[in-house]
Amino acid sequence: MAPARPASQARAAPTAPAGLGLDSAAVRQAMVQRLASLPGIESVVLAALAEVPRHAFVDPALANQAYQDTSLPIGLGQTISKPSVVARMLSLLLQGRAEPPAKALEIGTGCGYQAALLARLCGTVVSVERLKGLHDKARTLLRPLALRNLHLVLADGTQGYPSYAPYDVIVAAAAGPEVPAAWLAQLAPGGTLVAPVQVAVGKHVLRLVKRTRQGWQQTDLEEVRFVPLKFGVI
Repeated sequence: MAPARPASQARAAPTAPAGLGLDSAAVRQAMVQRLASLPGIESVVLAALAEVPRHAFVDPALANQAYQDTSLPIGLGQTISKPSVVARMLSLLLQGRAEPPAKALEIGTGCGYQAALLARLCGTVVSVERLKGLHDKARTLLRPLALRNLHLVLADGTQGYPSYAPYDVIVAAAAGPEVPAAWLAQLAPGGTLVAPVQVAVGKHVLRLVKRTRQGWQQTDLEEVRFVPLKFGVI
């Protein structure tokens, strides 16, 4: 298993190209204002969304769509999730917490956008990616943000990342038929997990899991659409 390294230790690389005039703070703030009208979105999540430049995590050719509420391809058959879905999942992780989570685990780094948000919301963040091409891409894109509390790992995300466990919050960006047992085991008492789960052919829902003294309480929420959860590192 690869050791976790701070994202800021990546090799020097140029920042992502500007988004054709649609990369300004004003455009980003307009996205945040739209998300603020949705029910259940935490104010700290909105603040993080206002700070992180989503356009820097998408292909320059798609930068004019960066602040629309749409998922976008990021290569290798993967996507960056819709801002509304990201905001919803992160808000579910934080609801009812008086303090920021000390440790977070993200399954599926992708391009690194959600990892950058988590780093603003949690004490320490471990983000696991199974595709080396995306792991390397995320490391490059995240470097300008110098997020020293964010650790990127190239590993099989279905196994979680036991070296840093237990985690106060766990979030996944790929849908499997069930929440893997490894994730449940690595969730701290009182912790929260949010992951898409495939409940029928072509149907995914968000599953909210709370770990209590009695065990794990699972609740299925709204329908979503995510890439499939896969095993191994490639």
